[in-house]
Amino acid sequence: MKKIVLLISCVAIIQSSLAQNLSGTQLLDKSIAFHDPDGKWEHFKADFTVTMETPSRPKRVSAISMDFQKQLFALKVKQNGNELDYEINGDACKTRLNGSADVAQATKDSLRLTCDRGRMMKDYYTYLYGLPMKLKDKGTHIDPKVTKKTFKGKEYWVLKATYDAEVGKDTWYFYFDPKTFAMETYQFYHDESKNDGEYILLEGMETINGIHMPKTRKWYYNKDDKFLGTDVLSK
Repeated sequence: MKKIVLLISCVAIIQSSLAQNLSGTQLLDKSIAFHDPDGKWEHFKADFTVTMETPSRPKRVSAISMDFQKQLFALKVKQNGNELDYEINGDACKTRLNGSADVAQATKDSLRLTCDRGRMMKDYYTYLYGLPMKLKDKGTHIDPKVTKKTFKGKEYWVLKATYDAEVGKDTWYFYFDPKTFAMETYQFYHDESKNDGEYILLEGMETINGIHMPKTRKWYYNKDDKFLGTDVLSK
């Protein structure tokens, strides 16, 4: 029994030492090597679907197409019996409602069927489904110190990221499995001293054009662990 306890203690000491010796950039590189082993994100091209369910709201199914080389992003959202289409091609933008481009402005506004909304969703999906690779983007600041933290009963190596003001004002923490370097949780704060913001638990894996993306994301408030919703990735 003493030998087992000693062995466990030695493993814990080794892992803690590795975390102390591993820089933030090194940890990020190891996680990217896990999620994007063939370096395909830079020229990413794929179609995938995200199904989101939130309490007291109808299910939302989003079909997404990305082609970085053509600067193309297309989003088709099905919710409440409507089909909303957004297409961003470089600086150009098109929107459609149930297949028609002829939509009254008041209807567009009420459904948020606008180019501003389309560009925001482009940034949203590109960021979340491009993690951890997106942490290499200009304007992202990776804390050189890696910390070890137990979250929801599991130990992780944690990476802190902040951003230039024009990129984003939130503070993010990314939680990585210490053995595989898979990203399994992330968390953000608008004002960390207030414990606001949210955390997102990642489960399973779906491989999209060679990139290993988390299949299921479950969203919660930091302050009270209130469940906000789930989105599920599929091909």
